[in-house]
Amino acid sequence: MSDSEVIDKFGGTNEVARICEVTPQAVSQWRNDGIPSARKMYLRLLRPDVFGPAPSESTQISESA
Repeated sequence: MSDSEVIDKFGGTNEVARICEVTPQAVSQWRNDGIPSARKMYLRLLRPDVFGPAPSESTQISESA
């Protein structure tokens, strides 16, 4: 999933800006440059359902099957 899709799933540029306490212009730039890793970790903790299972979780599931 692209960072732009993540932003859309959170409700768009303005909503992500509100959540992360940055300007909408900053979030718009993230659509092109990528969400900074610290912000992405925060968003992942806030709404893990948007990102799906973590890679380590899916690896553990397939190994135990």
